[in-house]
Amino acid sequence: MFEKVLIANRGEIALRVLRACRELGVRTAVVYSTADADSAAVRLADEAVRIGPAASRRSYLNAAAIVEAARQVGAQAVHPGYGFLSEDADFAEICADNGLTFIGPPPEVMAVLADKSSARALMRRAGLPLPPGSVAPVPSAAAAAEVAAEVGYPVIVKAAAGGGGRGMTVVATPAELPRAYARTRAAAQAAFGDDRVYVERYLTDARHVEVQLLCDSHGNGVHLGTRDCSVQRRHQKLVEEAPAPALSAGTGEAIAECALRGALHAGFTGAGTVEFLVDGEERFHFLEINCRIQVEHPVTEMITGIDLVHEQLHIAAGVPLRWRQEDVRPHGVAIECRVNVEDPDRGFAPTPGRLDRFTPPGGPFTRVDTHGHAGYLFGPHYDSLLAKVAVWAPDRELALNRLERALDEFDVAGPGVRTTIPFVRRVLDDAGFRKGRYTTGLVEQLLAGPPDAHHRRHR
Repeated sequence: MFEKVLIANRGEIALRVLRACRELGVRTAVVYSTADADSAAVRLADEAVRIGPAASRRSYLNAAAIVEAARQVGAQAVHPGYGFLSEDADFAEICADNGLTFIGPPPEVMAVLADKSSARALMRRAGLPLPPGSVAPVPSAAAAAEVAAEVGYPVIVKAAAGGGGRGMTVVATPAELPRAYARTRAAAQAAFGDDRVYVERYLTDARHVEVQLLCDSHGNGVHLGTRDCSVQRRHQKLVEEAPAPALSAGTGEAIAECALRGALHAGFTGAGTVEFLVDGEERFHFLEINCRIQVEHPVTEMITGIDLVHEQLHIAAGVPLRWRQEDVRPHGVAIECRVNVEDPDRGFAPTPGRLDRFTPPGGPFTRVDTHGHAGYLFGPHYDSLLAKVAVWAPDRELALNRLERALDEFDVAGPGVRTTIPFVRRVLDDAGFRKGRYTTGLVEQLLAGPPDAHHRRHR
């Protein structure tokens, strides 16, 4: 095992990794920007290195500064968390060139999987089903129109280098396609420095189901079951649960088996997630592979009892996988919601500000991952995630009730600060959601309808 790990992230995930390292007897160092000088991670780490100002590109996206910090503190490995440089193959290669272990897949594997077109081609060779559409990037609006005419509308235009819900446009009619194609290419170039896009059929009334994997560098791999992440706003998840509800056991096992086969075919190592779209007839289609720990990993930990960050550290240190597939025995139901500092009534616009009150919930089988505290200044510089509230119960109905109870207890307030808690309560009240019969269109449906009395009462 490593003697010291540098944590190249911030917020709740920096704390999550720091705690896992502590539990394994590994010393920690964190990097931080000037905006995070008073953060909990900086206070709790064995060492902390300031790497730049608040702007991400000059701090948490500054690969040279992070590597220099790791060398300065004598770290053997770098944990990137999620977001920022966590799926940047160039950063992983820079780490390797400087004698640092990047806690994630090899750079060459990350490079292939980060490119959606090459990942689709690789997964097709592994036998995974893909949505109808182009595998290679489409070079022109005319070529995009040919693909769309073949697969049928609606279609979605996606950036080959996209991620995090960015770089995609849904197109309902042929008349919209030329402009959408040009707009998506321009947005992809601005966001990713790569304007290549591909076109595939947009599956309406589909569910977003993903599979958690652990793979080592010795050719071993296990899946840890499914998660449903269909409750999304702007392709960003709000509520996640494990296992995926209202999915037949046969389909769930088939999705998990496909995910593991695809990851092993790609040479994946570490903790990763394979994402699928599942239609109303339980036909499933590969979306992408995430080469990092996911925000929603706690729900898998709660139903399996497996600490995913511990496993990341063991795998990166070269230890053979400590689990066989028959050892993985999911039990019960876990549901997580993200508490973002956003105003759902204004298009989920961020509402930064100082937290005058901050009391997270407690109680049995209730987990809160957060970096917030009373007096914390939630700034405008980074993403709006404040906390994750996850609960476990033997069955889904009790898990839903437990999450509602936890959200009732969560007290967070400050001048101008709004959170997504009232909107999550609307999700939990939805009849289709309560039955486990919901799709990626749920958030739009709720936004289009009037706020219910429950929502008004908790604003």
